[in-house]
Amino acid sequence: MLLLTPEEMGNADRLAAESGIDSYGLMIKAGHAVSAAFLRLFPGASRATVFCGPGNNGGDGYVAAEALKAAGVPVAIFHLGDPEKLAGDARRARIDCAIESRPIPDYRLYPGEVVIDALFGAGLQRPLSDNLCEIIEAVTDAAVPVIAVDLPSGVGGLTGQVLGGAFRAAHTVTFMRAKPGHYLLPGRAHCGSLEVFDIGIPQRILAEAGGAHHLNTPALFKASLPALSASSHKFRRGHLGVFSGGPSATGAARLSAMAGLRAGAGLVTLAVPSNAALVAATHLTAVMMKPVSDVAALEDWLADKRLSAFVLGPGFGVGEKARTFVEALAARPLVLDADGITSFAEAPEQLFGLLAGTEPHCVLTPHEGEFARLFPDISKHDTFGKPEKASRAARRANAVVLYKGADTVIAAPDGRIAINADAPPWLATAGSGDVLAGIIGGLLAQGMPAFEAAAAGAWLHGDAANRAGEGLTAEDLPGHLPRFSAIS
Repeated sequence: MLLLTPEEMGNADRLAAESGIDSYGLMIKAGHAVSAAFLRLFPGASRATVFCGPGNNGGDGYVAAEALKAAGVPVAIFHLGDPEKLAGDARRARIDCAIESRPIPDYRLYPGEVVIDALFGAGLQRPLSDNLCEIIEAVTDAAVPVIAVDLPSGVGGLTGQVLGGAFRAAHTVTFMRAKPGHYLLPGRAHCGSLEVFDIGIPQRILAEAGGAHHLNTPALFKASLPALSASSHKFRRGHLGVFSGGPSATGAARLSAMAGLRAGAGLVTLAVPSNAALVAATHLTAVMMKPVSDVAALEDWLADKRLSAFVLGPGFGVGEKARTFVEALAARPLVLDADGITSFAEAPEQLFGLLAGTEPHCVLTPHEGEFARLFPDISKHDTFGKPEKASRAARRANAVVLYKGADTVIAAPDGRIAINADAPPWLATAGSGDVLAGIIGGLLAQGMPAFEAAAAGAWLHGDAANRAGEGLTAEDLPGHLPRFSAIS
């Protein structure tokens, strides 16, 4: 669950060495893990072609090469830079490797080979050279299988961004903990299957070196999921209010309302303008309905203290009405989605002012375009990865930010970050975001804290899509939500 950034992994390596652990011994274990993956996955390869870089990633490559030679595999090594300038463990690994290496420009495709990419790993921060990009392109075009050491060279370990070019690995072997770049796009698409190998750094050291990044799994939120008991009844399970647009725009809010009900809220009420009441009523069964046409009617409704959370945005409409409704709701648990976000595009500070000074209880769910409207300066910052953008936005808004996409990122103002990676491609369908907003709203209504509700909502959304399978529609998703008691 805990992910380590390249800097944090470097700190873990340093702390391990300072504690007396043999750093070269760790490198040998890493290189042997790579060679074992090669032998397991590609036993019929005609040659292991090992690209060794100028740092410790290259050292792992030299160890792997020597181990493969000992196993009877033909091996060719191509080095980047001057190997005489290698230092520390990487230098020792090259000395211990009895295979002559050649400069990487000498590489030529070899029939039946498998490439081991030990050039840069996760720590790369600059674009690859044109010459390396040409080699990568040749390997890719020839469909040569690649095993990446730590991370495919060219992929940023912190951001997942491709820096000029990057190998497309069939398999990636990383060590102790995965990095954010393994799960963020486009890096995730370059990793192939991911193997996290334990080379022996103690967990206490990883915990000391680690920070805020996590893979979004049930371990992150399961303890906060609502649990039913013999004394449960509908009012104790929370009352969710979902706001609808006008007569021709009730569908999105109805999707959210049904999702909130399926997520466990005891009651869900669809708040509709009076002129949309008849349209909405023809589609509602278990979801209740309340005419709420203006802010005065809203404030009267809010006098009912049994209302525990709200969803505003899906199909609501952009404009002043949305802003006044949010002002009335700002002190209550709230999912602000779609039109609710866009309504503050011209005045984001107004929204941030409404949410300031309290314990964070609002979840903002922007997709890329909506994020850019609300946080234009953060969005256009090219050096920030998606987690950094979401984290900065969360601190500015004093809200949990769920930055949607195939690699959804959830960030809290206190620095916690979760990267969601369970969503299948077929989840990209009209209305799925409305369902996500409703799931989160249903969890907030049952008392889940905002960050845990957002993390759980994103994971449940993806899990439901996987259960539903290809060809799903948004209407299918709520019916495929798993039972909370079955989540492990």
